[in-house]
Amino acid sequence: MNSESETGEAGTVFADFLREQGTLERSSEQAVKRVLAFQLAAEMKRQKISKAEMARRMNTSRSQLDRLLDPDHATVALTTLTRAAQAVGRTLRLELQ
Repeated sequence: MNSESETGEAGTVFADFLREQGTLERSSEQAVKRVLAFQLAAEMKRQKISKAEMARRMNTSRSQLDRLLDPDHATVALTTLTRAAQAVGRTLRLELQ
């Protein structure tokens, strides 16, 4: 093992690897979308909100909601994410790092 992984900096090493491969930005986008889809689905389950009810609350179609909940469908509008958060009584928080 190298000293970086022994000191708990493996994430940095992996990010460097993705950067070198030219995939860091895309990988980060996919990871964020997967987390948001997971959190939204978990909140729907916790509140016992069906997909049909969620689509109604968001004033959208069931197919649009399915795309939102699909972790592999990365393209989602910010307004859609905001409406989804509001539909389950939450807020969406974005930040630049």
